[in-house]
Amino acid sequence: MKHLCFLLLTFWLVPAAANPTQVVAAKNWIHGSQNCDDNRDKAIEVLAAGPGTYVLRQNKCINVEAPFIYVFFGEHTVFVQDTGATKNAEVFPIYATVQKLIEENFATSPSPKILITHSHGHSDHTAGDDQFRGKENVVLVERELEDVTEHFDFSRWPMGETVIDLGGRELTLFPIPGHQEASVAVYDSRTQWLLTGDTFYPGRLYVRKWDEYKTSIQKLVDFTSTYPVSALMGTHIEISKNSGEIFEFGLDYQPNEADLPLTTDDLNVLNTALIEIGDKPQERTLDKFMISPVGAAQNIMGAVLGWIFN
Repeated sequence: MKHLCFLLLTFWLVPAAANPTQVVAAKNWIHGSQNCDDNRDKAIEVLAAGPGTYVLRQNKCINVEAPFIYVFFGEHTVFVQDTGATKNAEVFPIYATVQKLIEENFATSPSPKILITHSHGHSDHTAGDDQFRGKENVVLVERELEDVTEHFDFSRWPMGETVIDLGGRELTLFPIPGHQEASVAVYDSRTQWLLTGDTFYPGRLYVRKWDEYKTSIQKLVDFTSTYPVSALMGTHIEISKNSGEIFEFGLDYQPNEADLPLTTDDLNVLNTALIEIGDKPQERTLDKFMISPVGAAQNIMGAVLGWIFN
């Protein structure tokens, strides 16, 4: 009886027969406006994809990165991956949004622990951290590599994995550096989603360390051959559904976006391309994404843009 309200509410929000991957694939997300001065979309769009399973998207007119955020409920812990691209709680109320979901799911139960983690350490996924820092019942894993390795006891990074128990729901977390040094993948046993952050998503795949990235993609492939994976879920959409073209960087309007979920077949296409390219970094455009090696100048520009948009 302890968590009866949690179960009733989550099953009421989404029918038990609903397939979370299909729910997300069918979603037409907020995607900015031709004139952001006229944009009236919410700062954060919330999709209930399944029982205790939420996908959030930041309004593109607030930040052009428009990252996705994942919130998973267990019986005693709420897992939140990433906190968005904007610090200001009045403009981007990510903490308040998570609290509202908790109120809906734990109406009469004790307040759960909130575990804040990151797909990786870039600012468009960590800017909202201050909204959670120091709050009651919140465990915030800071974005730096040493914080990630210490909290999850990765003594042999980038080797190993760890299991997070949310209460009736287990997540498996393991390192996938290459896009960013603290990048991790998260496998959800309930939805069978594999969260891949900026390492793999429908768009421009920025590769900062080529060898590490290739190894990480092979690791994802190996994982999907061992565990049932219904979808690989990243943190951006940067490609058109109609034309298959990659949107230009910095757009605050992206109509007709491709679906967010990718498949294990898509992952294998990427892995095969990386093997074919070999040891020398090389840009290559495929059907659902572009492999885009990053040079020193682009790294500096990315850091500057992250500072500006925050």
